Formats: sequence, C-alpha cells, structure tokens
Amino acid sequence: MSQYFQIHPDNPQKRLIDQAIQIIRDGGVIAYPTDSGYALGCHLGEKKAIEKIKWLRSLDDRHNFTLVCSDLSEIGTYAKVDNAVFRLLKAHTPGPYTFILTASTEVPRLLLHPKRRSIGVRVPDHRITHDLLAALGSPLMSVTLIPEDDELPMTDPEAIRERYGAHLDLVIDGGACHLEPTSVIDLRELPPKVLREGRGDVAPFTE
Repeated sequence: MSQYFQIHPDNPQKRLIDQAIQIIRDGGVIAYPTDSGYALGCHLGEKKAIEKIKWLRSLDDRHNFTLVCSDLSEIGTYAKVDNAVFRLLKAHTPGPYTFILTASTEVPRLLLHPKRRSIGVRVPDHRITHDLLAALGSPLMSVTLIPEDDELPMTDPEAIRERYGAHLDLVIDGGACHLEPTSVIDLRELPPKVLREGRGDVAPFTE
C-alpha cells in the first residue's frame, strides 16, 4: 500500500514536501493534486516509473506526456518557444492548460511521440504542485489521473488510494480538486489549435 500524506493546500508542510521529493528521486510514482484534478507524476526520465504510469493509465506510445514545469523559463529548456508562443504562454500561465510544443533535445526519447517530437508542457496554479517543483528543481513527468473508460479526472484522494494504492508509492491528499481536466492547446504552429476543451478558457485561442 502506498504512503499517504495529508498536505495543506494553502500552506504545505515542508517536512512532507521533502519526503515526497525523496520518494520521487528514488524512482517512485505519486498521485498529487493540481488545479484541474489529480495527476500521476514521476521523475523526468525514470523509465520504470514512466512504464508503470503508462500501465496504470492504459496508455500507448502515441500518448503525449506532459512536463509539469515551475515557470516559463523551465518550459524554454524542454520545448522550442519563439516570441509569439512565449507571449501566449506568458498570458495563460500558471493555469489549467496543457500546451503541445515541439520538444527540445533535453526531453528523454521515451517521453516523445514516436512519429513527432512533441511534448505537453504546463504550469499549474496550485500551491502544493508549486512547492513540489521548487523542491525538486526539475519538471515532473505527468499525466492526468483519468481512469480507463472515464472522461473526467479523479478528484478524491481517498478514492485514489483505494483504487490505485497498491501500485503507487505515494498519494498526496491536498483536498478535493476541480473536476474538469486541462484544456489542451497545440502551439506547434500558429494559429493555435484547441485539442481538448477543459477548465481553461479556450476563447483566447480561437479568436
């Protein structure tokens, strides 16, 4: 059974954040809260953890993984961002969006779509996620925790522990999250393409 940390959503306990980071650095898979449902996350490039996440979510190699980043400068390390795209990102981060961009050479090959060098990136507006990223010092490899055959992400940490606890190293209980997933915006070419309408307002990307 996974460990279970109750972390305050507005004032996260540093001791528990540090313990969570050690679990991630040791190759663990965690469930953690974001501004649009709970997500599964692991250390960037940790092959066994990534394979476990793919198995838990029943994902194939065509799925776009997401790098959850602390800020815009970190996005620029892992994805190609020109001035026009930078302005769009700056206007809509942090927030409940996932942006599809062309990956840089810093992204491990096992995270990339086999036919195109694309990667999802996002900067959530959630204090626990922010503190995890600040302590880790690098992005989390992440996917939204949407069970197979469901359309919406899980939002109840107790239900997550009951369903997935045997396969996770840590469940972070940060309280209930929003029900809607992120809006997914493809920014590899302009004008933007809305791939999924979720919690984030897509109107600025359709005008």
